[in-house]
Amino acid sequence: MKALIILNYKLYKEAVGKKALELSRKIDKVKENGYNIVVAPSLLSMKEVIDKTKLDVFSQHADHFSLGANTGRVSVKELKLIGAKGTILNHSERKIPLRYLSEIISICKKNKLKTVVCSSSLSETKKIAQLQPDYIAYEPKELIGGNISVTKAKPEIIVKAVELVESISPKTKVLCGAGVHSKEDLGQALLLGTKGVLIGHAVPKAKDPKKFLEGMLL
Repeated sequence: MKALIILNYKLYKEAVGKKALELSRKIDKVKENGYNIVVAPSLLSMKEVIDKTKLDVFSQHADHFSLGANTGRVSVKELKLIGAKGTILNHSERKIPLRYLSEIISICKKNKLKTVVCSSSLSETKKIAQLQPDYIAYEPKELIGGNISVTKAKPEIIVKAVELVESISPKTKVLCGAGVHSKEDLGQALLLGTKGVLIGHAVPKAKDPKKFLEGMLL
C-alpha cells in the first residue's frame, strides 16, 4: 500500500484564489514515487482544482448536515458530487464535537468518501478510533504550524498512538502531522509505524513547492 501524503493548504495566502490552482498544478507534476499525494485546498478552490488537475482532492472540513435548507454548511453529498475523494475532520483549527463526528464519518462511509480525523492526544485518539475512520492524523496541538516535527519532539507518542489505534480499529491507519517538513521527518514517521503524513505550511510556503516536495520523497 502506498504511503499517503496530504497537503493541507489551510487559508495560506500562497494557496488561495488563483494561487490554489497554480500551486496544485505544480504539485500535480511531482512524481509520486510510490506515494499517494492528496491536496486539501480551501473550500472555495476545491472544484477548480478537481476539474483542472489529476490530483485527488480532500475537503478541509465537512458537516453532518444533508442537502436542503442548511445555510453555510459543507455537505458530504455535495463534496461527493463535485468529485472530492475525502475530507479532513476535527483539525485543531476546526474541532467537531464527538457526537457529530460520529455522524459525519458514517455519512462519509455511505458516500464512499475517505475520512482523515485529526487528534491531538492519546485520549482523543482512543475515542476517535472507536468511530473507525479511514485515517487518524495524530497532531500534538503545540507543534502544529512549527518547524519541529512530532517525530523528533515526541517519537514515543507516535508509537503509542499506532499501537492504540491498531488495538481498537485495525483497519484505521495512522498518519503523522505537526511540524513535518523534511525527508527525515517523513522517513521517521514511516519507521514509527504510520502510513503517511499530514503536512500544513511547509509546501505552500516553500519558495519552490514542487522542488521542495520532490526533496521530501524518499
